[in-house]
Amino acid sequence: MKELLPEETIISSELFREQMVMMVKSEHILKVCEIAKNDPELAFDFLSFVAGVDRYPSTPRFEIVYQLYSIKKNHRFRIKCRLEEPTEGLPRIDSVVAVWPTADWHERETAEMFGIVFNNHPDPRKLLLPDHWKVYPLRKDFPLEGSETETPDLPQ
Repeated sequence: MKELLPEETIISSELFREQMVMMVKSEHILKVCEIAKNDPELAFDFLSFVAGVDRYPSTPRFEIVYQLYSIKKNHRFRIKCRLEEPTEGLPRIDSVVAVWPTADWHERETAEMFGIVFNNHPDPRKLLLPDHWKVYPLRKDFPLEGSETETPDLPQ
């Protein structure tokens, strides 16, 4: 995979438990995923999951993890990207739904739970929380007791 990408795309790579893990610059995620899927030697035709990680108080604060699998070749690959917490607005990364349609729900859940925007996502509606909630419950700075301003709409 490394030889298929420009050198400035890759931050690091390592073998972890017999699986290749590559950290790439977030602005290149779409290109990296297209190569991973379309190159016949790689053939990562299945996106197992997309997940968010809050690394607070470290910087960059957020990490997006893509777990790939090749049904044809029976091998796995993990791609990671780190995102800075912007001073205004929410962190952003390109959606990979155009590469693997199954990313739709994974990205929606990650966006909702961590407050990460997936650029060009075809359906960014919430899956789990009420639309009026403006909190991100899987962030490390979310209060353990829940949010006082966001309360569930419980039946009477």
